Amino acid sequence: MRRRVLLHTVLHILVAAWALGPFLWAVLSSFKPSRELFDPRFHLFPETWTLIHYRTVFAGGTFLRNMINSFVVAGGTVILALAMGSLAAFVIARFTFPGRRTLTLGILTLTMFPQIAILSGLFLLLRELHLLNTHAGLVLSYLLFTLPFTVWVLLQYFRHLPRELEEAAWMDGASPWDLFWYVMLPLARPGLITTGLLSGIAAWNEFLFALTFTMDNRVRTVPVAIAFFGGASPYEIPWGSIMAASVVVTLPLILLVALFQRNIVEGLTAGAVRG
Repeated sequence: MRRRVLLHTVLHILVAAWALGPFLWAVLSSFKPSRELFDPRFHLFPETWTLIHYRTVFAGGTFLRNMINSFVVAGGTVILALAMGSLAAFVIARFTFPGRRTLTLGILTLTMFPQIAILSGLFLLLRELHLLNTHAGLVLSYLLFTLPFTVWVLLQYFRHLPRELEEAAWMDGASPWDLFWYVMLPLARPGLITTGLLSGIAAWNEFLFALTFTMDNRVRTVPVAIAFFGGASPYEIPWGSIMAASVVVTLPLILLVALFQRNIVEGLTAGAVRG
């Protein structure tokens, strides 16, 4: 028993260090002055604490604009993905129609499709629609990978909801829309929150499409903005500002996960066991 407890304790410490180590390093580095960041001596904690990197990040208001862009794009992506994905998942899970199995396999295939494979074609399409360098263009492009993921996750959730509730609603004269809106959707709340958070995090962190489809800071999101940070000279990488910006953009995600932690656990475990 002692060996087992010791082994589990050591494993938990190693996993926590592996998962939290990079973020802790970024936090501590964001408070170090530049001379300490390039000091060949190793020291985990700053010898001199400073906020200069955070002031540099928010100087001029450009980075704040980038954060607003990310909120708008990620929020729009989540709203559209949940609105369309929940309805599609409900129909596929609770109704029988020709081609349902093929459609399900097609959705699963889309979740594994590489972004780079459709980048050039999507660029040409957005250009023809005059949606390059717009929030709408980013939202539509993000839906290509968030919508199939949303449908697939909610599909498994709807499949495991009790059939008795559906039958009772039919007997009470409910229409398919009433069944979806008043019965199934409230029961699927944990799944909706979990899927929305995961889709929002994916849209918030997305880099390739945002780099390709945005041209200036008017629409540019935070991952691309951080990549374009410049130092005092063309040959200098501003690691302090990059670390500070990384901490700032990670905090909203941490707060959301902490706020909806219980719903996330319920959404991830729902349907694992059929009673």
